[in-house]
Amino acid sequence: MSASSTRLEHDLLGDKAVPADAYYGVQTARALENFHISGVELRLYPNVIKAFAMVKMAAARANYDCGQFSEAILRGMEGACQEIIDGKLHDEFRLDVFQGGAGTSTNMNANEVIANRALELMGHAKGEYKYCSPHDHVNGSQSTNDAYPTALHVGMALGNVQLIAAVKELIEAFRAKGREFASIIKMGRTQLQDAVPMTLGQEFDAFAETLAGEVKTLEVVQFPLSEINMGATAIGTGLNAPPGYAEKCTQHLADITGFTIHLAPNLIEATQDTQAFVLYSSIMKSLAIKLSKVCNDLRLLSSGPRCGL
Repeated sequence: MSASSTRLEHDLLGDKAVPADAYYGVQTARALENFHISGVELRLYPNVIKAFAMVKMAAARANYDCGQFSEAILRGMEGACQEIIDGKLHDEFRLDVFQGGAGTSTNMNANEVIANRALELMGHAKGEYKYCSPHDHVNGSQSTNDAYPTALHVGMALGNVQLIAAVKELIEAFRAKGREFASIIKMGRTQLQDAVPMTLGQEFDAFAETLAGEVKTLEVVQFPLSEINMGATAIGTGLNAPPGYAEKCTQHLADITGFTIHLAPNLIEATQDTQAFVLYSSIMKSLAIKLSKVCNDLRLLSSGPRCGL
């Protein structure tokens, strides 16, 4: 790679050449070298990337409210974050989803992309971090330990909204078939044996209802997904965050996402808590089991009818 196609950036390990046109910086460049684990890249998960931009935008507004930097820096960062929320610059997130360092590389990837795009919007060149720094400005009053889990919560909440809409569409399709098949008589079965008569419509209505129960649970889990620990910084004590920052950041994130974002009552506990992830995993398992059961029932329904099962 020629010198003209790179720019030189510096961190505590020294100087490193970064592709001149890259919006990521030295921290991301090192992580790209260090973590070759799964081959699955962050850019395959747009909701997580959008969520990071939402979190960083909320943090920028809260920091500005607390007098941490100028309006010019805020506007540059807001513009960069909005572009990412709109789906731009996602190819700059090329890190492996599995990393060492508790997600610090992912957090810095977001910080560097936002900073470098903000610099351009402010009329500066990529890498001129004295005007907008990935660490001091984009990551101001934050730690990976609050920004990363908050972004994961928001990203999962974004995906959950999409999932709810998709399952509701499937439910309505089953209900439509329930109405269409309301007069078709068939045998109900227990352990695959003939039992008592029922209508095919009743069977499809049952498919709809079993999934409707899952939707209710998906809607309920939005609340724990909307609990955040922004302002906790490294371990939950709020060290290096200005007074009022956590509350302001929470309100800004609620405004940006449209979710009922709320601050955890104990930031030390919340910084180590994984309840939302465990709950969502169990709900996904339940939904998968229900869908598998419906698929198997439909497979049995399509067996025959002239020659039985």
